[in-house]
Amino acid sequence: MTALVKSVAEWNSVAAGIRREEVVGFVPTMGALHKGHGALLEEARSRCSVVVASIFVNPIQFDQKSDYDLYPRVLENDIEFCAARRVDYIFAPSDNEMYPEPQRAFVDVNEVSKNLCGRNRPGHFRGVATVVSKLFHIVQPHFAFFGEKDYQQLTLVRRLVRDLNIPVQVVGVPTARESDGLALSSRNRRLNLKERAFAPRLYKALLGAQRSIALGERNVVAIKEHAQRVLHGVPDIKIDYFDLVDPETIRPVNAVEGPVRAALAVWIGKTRLIDNVLCEPRF
Repeated sequence: MTALVKSVAEWNSVAAGIRREEVVGFVPTMGALHKGHGALLEEARSRCSVVVASIFVNPIQFDQKSDYDLYPRVLENDIEFCAARRVDYIFAPSDNEMYPEPQRAFVDVNEVSKNLCGRNRPGHFRGVATVVSKLFHIVQPHFAFFGEKDYQQLTLVRRLVRDLNIPVQVVGVPTARESDGLALSSRNRRLNLKERAFAPRLYKALLGAQRSIALGERNVVAIKEHAQRVLHGVPDIKIDYFDLVDPETIRPVNAVEGPVRAALAVWIGKTRLIDNVLCEPRF
């Protein structure tokens, strides 16, 4: 049976009863759970004897209050979703529980937070790194599971754990997709029918970059120009960024000399979506 925990004190009481030999797996989420989250929970369940999911819409990582206000909150549905996947505990604190006073201490992870989403979302990754640090200290898991769809976030958390000697192993889980290639996201539910029909073009653009690199193209400008053709000419699509970056530093590359991540963010109507794929040249 899945137990709902709403306070740090209550979780501390629960954690005191978890035997030392148990392996705790943790999946931090903001709720509105879908099959992508399901893949994380299932991976955690396959590796760990105790599985904990958090559901918390973190206010300090939103650069636009309207985006925070619009984020779906469907806790009852999320509880059913977790129960169906044999999650042991859901940690679902309130804003006041996580931030009882104005936050004065923050965590910054430099370099990996500078590019891609970091360019146009000031403070976003500081908010992510801070809440993840807090959650790790509260839950104290052995493993934490993050999706590759948010690859920059995954890389940031790995660096955070390494630099701050946090004793948790971070596991990346491949992106879950719809049958037409669209990466699963809680934001997809905001798309109307017309916008949803355009959305698979994101993945097609990324696959175009992947294909060009596999066929021997090394010029970054040429790769990006070819890949973005599938996005051009659609008035509803506005490109935020389309970059080829080093998988470890998230720094844009000037030429393809090894594996890179093709990453993009676009606005479809009023909804911002992100996606990425690994691109590997054949030498």
